[in-house]
Amino acid sequence: MSALLRVTPAGGRLCVLLPNGRAVAWYDPDGTGDQGGEGRTGGGEGGRIFLVHERLRDEVLAVLAPYVTGDVTVGPPPVPTSADLARLALHPDDDLAPNRPGEALHARLDPLPPPRRLTRDPHRGARARLAAQQSVGDALDGLESAGWRVVHSVPLPGADHLHHVAVGPGGVLALHALPARGLRILVEGEGVRAGRAHPAPLLDVARHRAERAALALATAVRPVLVIVGAARLEVLPPTPVDVRVVRDGEVPALASLGGVLKPVDVEALYAAARDRRTWLRA
Repeated sequence: MSALLRVTPAGGRLCVLLPNGRAVAWYDPDGTGDQGGEGRTGGGEGGRIFLVHERLRDEVLAVLAPYVTGDVTVGPPPVPTSADLARLALHPDDDLAPNRPGEALHARLDPLPPPRRLTRDPHRGARARLAAQQSVGDALDGLESAGWRVVHSVPLPGADHLHHVAVGPGGVLALHALPARGLRILVEGEGVRAGRAHPAPLLDVARHRAERAALALATAVRPVLVIVGAARLEVLPPTPVDVRVVRDGEVPALASLGGVLKPVDVEALYAAARDRRTWLRA
C-alpha cells in the first residue's frame, strides 16, 4: 500500500494522499493541535502526524519516514473545521498552495541554460521579475506565525497572474512585485517611473488585479505594489489612497495589520484562495 501513497506539501504541512487525491494523513512539523496522541519516534523536538485512518498507520509512517525529523507524535486529527475539510478534499491538481513564488516564471525559465557571462541575456527581464517575486514571497511566508496565509503565483483567466495573495488579520492583499534593483522609483499620479524609463501605469495594474481577486473571493481585496531593491523610492503627493506602495523591506510590517478578519474567516478565505477553480470567476 505504501507504494500507492504519495506525499505533497500543503500550507506548511505534508499531506499523504491516496491515488485518487484523498488525504489519509498529514505531518505537521510544528506539532500544532492539542489532542492527545500515542507513540513517539525519533529523538529531540518534533511535530505531529495526524492519521485519518488508523489502519494505514504503518504505510503512512513508511512514506513519511524520509521527511520526519526529531520526536514525532502519532495520533488522530483534531475535530476539523469546515475550512479544514475543504482543504483536505481539494484535489492536488487544483491546489495552488504548493506554488513557489514566481511559479509561472519558473515554468518558462527553468528549462533554459544559465546565461553566459559575456553575452546579453535575452531573458534578463524575466529573471529580474522572478527574483523580485521570490524576495517578496519569502518575506510573506515569514508572516505565517502572525496568522497570515499566502498563495503565490495565482493564475487568472487570460494568461495573467497575481504575484501573491495574502490573507490574514488585516484582510486580503493582492501584491504585485516590481523589480527595481539600484533604480530610483518615482510614483506620481497613476504613473510609476523606474530610472529613466517612461512612466508605467502600475498602480492601475495592481488595482485591476485586486479587483479581479475581489470578484473571485467575494470579499474586499487591497492592492499592494512592492518595490524591490530600489536605490530610492519617492511618492509625490497626492499619495495613492487605494493602492499601498511599499519597499520590499517593509513587507514584514504588514503583519501588524489587523482588525479585519477573524482566524476562522482567514482560514475560510485561504481555503478558497488556494483552490484553482476559485479564480475561474476572476
